[in-house]
Amino acid sequence: MKNCEMKLAGNILTITVDISKEFGKSASGKSIIISSTEGNVSIPDKEDIKIGLNIYRKP
Repeated sequence: MKNCEMKLAGNILTITVDISKEFGKSASGKSIIISSTEGNVSIPDKEDIKIGLNIYRKP
């Protein structure tokens, strides 16, 4: 994962992203990546629940 932190408290999932960071252009070059799970990943302590996150901006 890039620039993404997940915490599970009971039934509440909190996702923290620093929107001031950037990781360069996407593969297509159409956007600038800010955060990504880089595919679908399990949330903490719940292997059966998945999340796929992409946060980006236009260049």
